[in-house]
Amino acid sequence: MRLPRLLHAASFMLALAVAGFANASVAQAALRPTPPTRSPFTPGYVAATQLADGAVPPANRNGNFILGPTHPAAPEMLVRAGVPQGKVIEFTMHSADSRYYPGIARDPGTFGTPDPKDPAKLIVTTSHAAPYTRHVAVYVPQQYVPGTEAPFIVGADGPDRMLFTALDNLIAEHRVPVMIAISIGNGSGDAQGSERGLEYDTMSGRYAEFVEHEMLPLVEAKARVRLTHDPDGRATMGGSSGGSCALIMAWYHPEWYHRVLTYSGTYVNQQWPPNPQTPHGAWEFHEHLIADTPVKPLRIWMEVGDRDLYNPNDMRDGMHDWVVANENMARVLAAKGYPYQFVFAENAGHVDRSVKMQTLPEALEYVWQGYGTKAAQHGQPAP
Repeated sequence: MRLPRLLHAASFMLALAVAGFANASVAQAALRPTPPTRSPFTPGYVAATQLADGAVPPANRNGNFILGPTHPAAPEMLVRAGVPQGKVIEFTMHSADSRYYPGIARDPGTFGTPDPKDPAKLIVTTSHAAPYTRHVAVYVPQQYVPGTEAPFIVGADGPDRMLFTALDNLIAEHRVPVMIAISIGNGSGDAQGSERGLEYDTMSGRYAEFVEHEMLPLVEAKARVRLTHDPDGRATMGGSSGGSCALIMAWYHPEWYHRVLTYSGTYVNQQWPPNPQTPHGAWEFHEHLIADTPVKPLRIWMEVGDRDLYNPNDMRDGMHDWVVANENMARVLAAKGYPYQFVFAENAGHVDRSVKMQTLPEALEYVWQGYGTKAAQHGQPAP
């Protein structure tokens, strides 16, 4: 006789849980409104070449391009019979083993509040010390000759199987150099007050220094490879905050990295803790830094989607529109004469998987243009 009562109670508790989940989802949606669809022809956006639907830009051309709404996967993104397959070595790193990042976290369900004296600053009171474990995957192509120094690309946010497949095919076709790919997991969380936010959104050379002094020696030891010290043979890549991190690494340490590839780069005001030298975080790249700094030997590929992020939190400082941020980046890079390619993708969201499947081979080929040429060997970006 008690079973119906128990079932009724369980159903009631489940309903409460669902309601709580729904309320939490509504609250989250209020914090992260649905982004509007932006047109690449909006006044103030950079002039761009519109491509045929399904096409990608030529890998040897700089400038701004518009992808059509259909995003077919590039053939190089599929595993092909007869193509040499690289091996992937995986390992973990613990926060206790890092002197650069001992670990922080923000309490679940919390974010922060804008400073009433300055809406460009976020007050976070729930961030505290916390341990983490990061996952690392190292791709080594079959064509790598043991004992030789190899060029490499460092990627954010953990193992990137799409990248590894693309490299198998591109290396076999001699369209990019025989390179190592290093995918480094973040230290958990997201945005201000989190370990990931601290690593990726901080405007300084610290993350690049962590990679150089703590991660690359581990990679060499565990994967049994040698990595080049030539900055022209080193690239960075990532999406969202991992994308802004990729540029931050090369910007603050161009003696280590010359090549950058970003999807939906977070070139917005997301740095925490605040830094008076760059009070607007990565928004400073297109607001001041690139325009006010002599040209660095960087070659950059960037992408943004027409439905990319727009004000995904309580801050209303005018510096949280990912589309505007990337458009501004394209404008200032062109004005300074940087070799860059900017792709505006229609029918695409934030770090859109279908867009990455369509564009990654071309992006890699573009980024590695000029490797090994006389100009590149003298530390200058290829044209």
